[in-house]
Amino acid sequence: MSQPVNRYRCDLRDMRFLLFEQFGLGELLGKPPFADWTRDDVLAVLDGVYQWSCEVLGPLNAVGDREGCVLENGAVRTPTGFKQAWKSLYEHGWRGLGVPPEHGGQGGPMTVSILTGEMMSGANTAFNMYPGLTQGVAEVIAAFGTPAQVEAYCKKLHTGVYAGTMCLTEPHAGSDVGAAHTRATPIGDGKYKIDGTKIFISAGDHDLTENILHLVLARTPDAPAGTKGLSLFIVPRDRLDGSGSNDVITQSLEHKMGINGSATAVLRFGENGNCIGELVGTEERLGMKQMFRMMNLARIGVGIQGLAVAGAAYLAALEYAGQRVQGPHIKAWKDPSAPKVPILQHPNIRRMLLDMKGRVEGIRALIVKLSMHLDRTLALRASGGDEKEIEYHAGQVDLLVPVVKAYASDQGFQVTVSAIQCFGGAGYIKDHPVEQYCRDSKIFSIYEGTNHIQALDLVGRKLGQRGGANFQAMLADIRRFVEGSREEAGLGPALDRLQAAADALGQSAMRFLGWFQAGKTELIGLYANRFLEMMAQTTVSWVLLEGGIVAARAARDLPEDHPDRAFYVGKHHAALHFAHLELPRVVDGARFMSEEMRHSLDIPDAGFGVLGQT
Repeated sequence: MSQPVNRYRCDLRDMRFLLFEQFGLGELLGKPPFADWTRDDVLAVLDGVYQWSCEVLGPLNAVGDREGCVLENGAVRTPTGFKQAWKSLYEHGWRGLGVPPEHGGQGGPMTVSILTGEMMSGANTAFNMYPGLTQGVAEVIAAFGTPAQVEAYCKKLHTGVYAGTMCLTEPHAGSDVGAAHTRATPIGDGKYKIDGTKIFISAGDHDLTENILHLVLARTPDAPAGTKGLSLFIVPRDRLDGSGSNDVITQSLEHKMGINGSATAVLRFGENGNCIGELVGTEERLGMKQMFRMMNLARIGVGIQGLAVAGAAYLAALEYAGQRVQGPHIKAWKDPSAPKVPILQHPNIRRMLLDMKGRVEGIRALIVKLSMHLDRTLALRASGGDEKEIEYHAGQVDLLVPVVKAYASDQGFQVTVSAIQCFGGAGYIKDHPVEQYCRDSKIFSIYEGTNHIQALDLVGRKLGQRGGANFQAMLADIRRFVEGSREEAGLGPALDRLQAAADALGQSAMRFLGWFQAGKTELIGLYANRFLEMMAQTTVSWVLLEGGIVAARAARDLPEDHPDRAFYVGKHHAALHFAHLELPRVVDGARFMSEEMRHSLDIPDAGFGVLGQT
């Protein structure tokens, strides 16, 4: 068998541009809470994680896909090389970049953690799910656990001694978390007997760590129905005193379309009536509040996954297009003696590549924007900054989370489809990585709350937060950007379209309020996804155009043969291409919403088609 090879590529130059040219991370470095971090530290980390991802994770991506996880004698065996990769990951400290020092981390900016997460996920999505979930569990316990729980668990989770999962979904309930039946019966001293079954549990069992801590949503005996009756429990796979199993049984592993190296398990808690868990913190019925912290982090993580796989697929297609020679240039199509050219020279391939480039770089910029709001919130709190400014940055994070999760996951899949198309028939076979990227990425729009759930969260909760102030602040930011960029040559039409899209977005948000007040709640569910996409198209165009202006200004000062000049010019073209393509769709979407078409609601059930006839 041939040695596994790395096929992952990442655009470090674009990451450096976003951090230090567009979004100003340098303004935060050297000051609390990032006083020990410098620009050189950040660049060294990016280079180091990229090298490690290519050397360690990348070669295991196809291995994990081919071998998958195996359930043997009640325990899960991960693919070849995963255990060694886990050990190497924590020895290098890459998962602890943004973790507080008191928990074994390096206290770095969230923005740096997010971009390193992109590289690790792009190199091997399935593997990166194990440490990603583990970090989420640690952060929930740090935020809501007792001091004893924080002391006992957080450092072991952050340093890879323990792993973690989140256990929400049950067979009968699906996305309806409030319908959970798993029971938690108190036995004293904050301990409970846990009894129930959870499905679709990512990283539900494996051989990477000495123990796994499951965060389990369950209902105490006197709890009311619905989500308000749920509590959250820490349930170890094995007893912490070393006495063996905690009566957590892996019933089966799912046979999936992709991410085969990640063990997606059906877990049975309390099969023998002997599964013991402890309440997170000291108060019952706070389960959804506590779990939402992990879910919000996980939703950002899914957006990163979508970006990561899309970025890898785009660069794979770009490399192939530059090497694959086929057909003459279109200007010589009638000349049988014309030389063959790389397919990169064919107009339609160039169109697809520029479209992919704009989506990948735009989503990356939006995610960095979100993470910079997080880092600025931390910096302001550390320096005793203005509360209104803290509210602004925190509010923008809340507003953007569902947009990032849904749009990045949807577009991540679509970019992999386009990448396969660039490869042609070669992209459909496993000799190239893009078919795996496509299969791996489809789950992103489904788990951690389907993208319709994200859309309902956006229009049902996030638009109205702080009386709508977060959403209005975003629209005001766009307006200031448009007004402040009018002097940039050649941007007038794109800026006009951005402002028109922002206006249409604001009008559409008010439409949801009108529907709610008029009792037309069915229209909210019908158009929520369209609105989320409109908001994503607007915000991605905004950050791309902002970056395009920064790039155009930088390019003016460079000679034609400078290696950065092509990079800057490329960003300018990608921004304009995306804006002119996507922003008119926002205005059209708002017009479509205003017409209140109800065909999908009014069609009779039998009108969808006749089943069971021959």
